[in-house]
Amino acid sequence: MRHVSRLILLAAGGSLLLLTGCETGRVATGGPYHVTAYRPHDPSAVRVKVSLSKQNVYVMEGDRSLMAAAISVGIPGKPTPKGNFTIYAKQEQKRSGSYGFSVQGNRVVPSTGVGPGRYVGYPMGYWCEFAPAYGFHQGFVHPYPRTHGCIRLHGEAAPKFFALVRIGTPVNIANSQPEDATLGPKVQRVDDSKAPDPDPRLMITKAAFEKPNGPLLQ
Repeated sequence: MRHVSRLILLAAGGSLLLLTGCETGRVATGGPYHVTAYRPHDPSAVRVKVSLSKQNVYVMEGDRSLMAAAISVGIPGKPTPKGNFTIYAKQEQKRSGSYGFSVQGNRVVPSTGVGPGRYVGYPMGYWCEFAPAYGFHQGFVHPYPRTHGCIRLHGEAAPKFFALVRIGTPVNIANSQPEDATLGPKVQRVDDSKAPDPDPRLMITKAAFEKPNGPLLQ
């Protein structure tokens, strides 16, 4: 059941395509997707580097790669901000305040929080905020910019990223990173654009935030 619930979460989003928010998208197809993350020797030495052109994130401890994963970044009209930042807020079970669902009896329909019914925000699990309203979070990774500025990681990678960073972890976001040449070619690509839609009734429950099986860090 745990495995099935996670797959449903990763496939979510088609019913929210009309909302065109940071959370919209679908899940990976074409085989298993796996990201390995290594426990740091010194958590205070962890650094995050984001390559916008390659849509990759590199979590580093000095020259040691702790994790390298594919991401989705902001569309041209709502780009991911560039520069140096720090992680200053973390929330494992965050929900959106702008995009989500309206629960109307036995019906669960897309909603922006306005109108009838009980509003439940779209799950943005493993939220790590680096600038006001901008954060890393679990979502749907496409081979092209897709978000409204946030940085989305696949459900396999987001809990591991969350475990690696802490409040105060530095983040550098740039068009390119030196690791693009060394680590970039080894990053497993993922396309979350063609999976079937899940039952939105799952997305309003805590099952939307389940972790992958096994230890997060090696």
